[in-house]
Parts: sequence; C-alpha cells; structure tokens
Amino acid sequence: MSALTVSAIIFLSTLGGIFLGALLRRTLPKHHLNEHAKDVVRLGVGLTATITALVLGLLIAGTSGPFETDRAAERVDLEIQKLSPHDAVQRSLQARAVQISNDLAQVRFLLFAESENLIPTPFLAVLTFWLVIIFASFSLFSPLNETVFACLSLFAFSSACGIFLILELSRPFTGLLRLSSAPLRNALGTI
Repeated sequence: MSALTVSAIIFLSTLGGIFLGALLRRTLPKHHLNEHAKDVVRLGVGLTATITALVLGLLIAGTSGPFETDRAAERVDLEIQKLSPHDAVQRSLQARAVQISNDLAQVRFLLFAESENLIPTPFLAVLTFWLVIIFASFSLFSPLNETVFACLSLFAFSSACGIFLILELSRPFTGLLRLSSAPLRNALGTI
C-alpha cells in the first residue's frame, strides 16, 4: 500500500476512535466517568503516547540509509588503505579488498533503494491501535461539540500526516516525495 493510503486509513481510524470515545461517554454510567477514572485514563494515555513516541524515535533512528552505507564503506576503505603491502601479492590483495568493500556498499545501497516496505505492517497496526486509544480517550471525558470535534480532527489529521512523512521518508526513491536516484546511481557507477 502507498504511504498516502496507509495515512488515510490511520486518519479514518483515529476519527473512529473519536466517535468511539463519544459513544462510550454516552453509554457508560456517570460514576464510571468520575475524576478518579479521568486521572487513570490520563495516566494510561500519557504512558501510551510516551511509548508511541519512543517507538517512533527508535524506528526513525534505526533506519540506516544509503548515506550511512557510504560512510561505512569509506571507513573500511580507509582502514584497508592504511595497510602497507610489502610485495605485489599483498598489493593485489589490498586492491581486491577495496573492490569487495565497494561492491558490498553498492549492493547494500541498491537493496535500500529498491526495498518496498521498510516499516513492517504489524508495527503500523499497533501504532494505529495506540492512536485510536489516545483519540478515544480525548472524547471520552469532554462533550463532542463542533469545536472539540474540529480540533480533534485536526490533531488526527496532523498525526496521520506525521506518519505519512515517516513512511515517505523511509522510501526516498518512491512515492510523492520521491528523490531522483539517478545521481546516486551515477556515483555508484564511478566507484
């Protein structure tokens, strides 16, 4: 699925969470919506939001792109070139090691550039579930008038846009925010 489709599904799901919270507000007995319940729900949602932020941070930090691959290859090349071969055989082995290092970097780059989905579907499903819970809790304790609904809808849209950007940036050579791969492929050709 495209990043736009996934983001639209997440946006609609969070809107569903808003309506779920409003429905629960109407159907639950009043003593289930007292200050103590409100405090517990706030703490739980705060925990869920914190976990969501941590997981997203790890996801973003954990994706290594082609530039990290280039830096790793450069470090290996520098280490190999520091070696001082004493004869033709050692010089040949050194040149071959540099070639293998460059080939490996090129393969890693191509795997990155051509991969379809760097963010697993189960991760997106769990993230969507967490967002539905968070948005349901927002409308659980406040009446869902036009202003609150408009604000919650904007927050849901902003969340979906953030996920859209993460999905788009995880696949830099496809999608709406596509980078041209021609300069990088030309650079790889000269390596």
